[in-house]
Amino acid sequence: MAKILIIEDDLTFSQLLEGFLKKHGHEPYVVHDVKSTFKIISQHNFELFLIDYRLPDGTGLDVLAHLRENGLNYPVVIMTSFNDVRTAVKSIQLGAIDYITKPVNPDELLMIIRGSLEKKEEKGQPASVEHEDFIKGKSTTADKLYAHIDLVAPTDMSVIIQGESGTGKEYAARTLHTQSKRNTKPFVAIDCGALSKDLAASELFGHVKGAFTGAVNDKKGQFEAAEGGTLFLDEVGNLSYEVQVKLLRALQERVIQPLGSTKKIPVNVRIITATNDDLLNSIQNGEFREDLYHRLNEFKILLPALRDRGKDLELFINHFIKLSNTELDRNVQHLSGPVKDLLLQYDWPGNLRELKNVIKRMVLLTPTDTAGIESLPDEMILAIKQTPKPGGSDLKAINESNEKTLILETLIKVKYNKSKAAKLLNIDRKTLYSKMERYEIE
Repeated sequence: MAKILIIEDDLTFSQLLEGFLKKHGHEPYVVHDVKSTFKIISQHNFELFLIDYRLPDGTGLDVLAHLRENGLNYPVVIMTSFNDVRTAVKSIQLGAIDYITKPVNPDELLMIIRGSLEKKEEKGQPASVEHEDFIKGKSTTADKLYAHIDLVAPTDMSVIIQGESGTGKEYAARTLHTQSKRNTKPFVAIDCGALSKDLAASELFGHVKGAFTGAVNDKKGQFEAAEGGTLFLDEVGNLSYEVQVKLLRALQERVIQPLGSTKKIPVNVRIITATNDDLLNSIQNGEFREDLYHRLNEFKILLPALRDRGKDLELFINHFIKLSNTELDRNVQHLSGPVKDLLLQYDWPGNLRELKNVIKRMVLLTPTDTAGIESLPDEMILAIKQTPKPGGSDLKAINESNEKTLILETLIKVKYNKSKAAKLLNIDRKTLYSKMERYEIE
């Protein structure tokens, strides 16, 4: 049983969620806005957050930012009805562990809750070098990527891994560690995006008792925990300027100084960092130190987006189907024509992480051996059907494109109930049918 906070402004939906979670043995609490969320998390501890993206006084991202700023590392699942996975990608960059789109499928929700709680339990465990979630791929792009990894892994060079969210940066870092001379020593991963400004220095370098309010015992930092091995700093661009100064000193002098201590501790670690943005932009904006960048960037590995990996996509699809069949006790062996076409045409803004989630959901919702189009999220269907907005000053074309998008989003929201859709759009059914025919909406 888990203590779960539901943050949802739709009263009916929040009541349904509350009853559903109670039925399955959980202990749900419900709030309806950002302000109430901040109040309740100051009074209670939770094992999981279910957060609606749009709230009356802000968004789910405001809650994520508040958790990060206060060093509260709770698992967070974002719920969004915007049929746009790009929102979910942004939330994951801020620390969300997963996302789910509305209307919520009960089996999918239970699967995500179970998986999120399992990930929470795994945190802090020794890093494993076995990662069946990812495979190398066989494209020219994959060959080039792993040639670079093979080349730099045996060295002690500092490496920056750059790639979009979900491209497998931590997996690449673990591979570098596994193929290095340090592979018998610890691999310690830190999500810098989830560290508050005040706690980042303590997490990296440790502190002594009394160093600050709440420091009731001495704490060993992650530099010491990774002694002899590899320290992986994910989203290193999120570190504050003050912590960047301390990190640069640690790299230059190979010593650290715990907060509140005068003692200097020698360290021997290899630094691998990751970022989903080009740190050169952060340097130009005055957000990242140029001297630290050059210390970290002895070698750079660029991870390609999934949409740029060619035939590897089919390989990944088959791999994740196999994994999901085993995990969910399903037997999906085939994809219907529309499913295969959609999976290959979609641009995968969330990359491998999104593909894994979509395939797992597809397998869960497929009781037979063949996956149908109904097992894929509506937002994917919308993304393929949606006509790109035209450029220039063709006002009529722009309005038509916006109108088509609005009709599609409304139809998905009401599960293609045309009477409800017409009512929400404030038009009659005849006009709706006419516009659907005009815009080739099935």
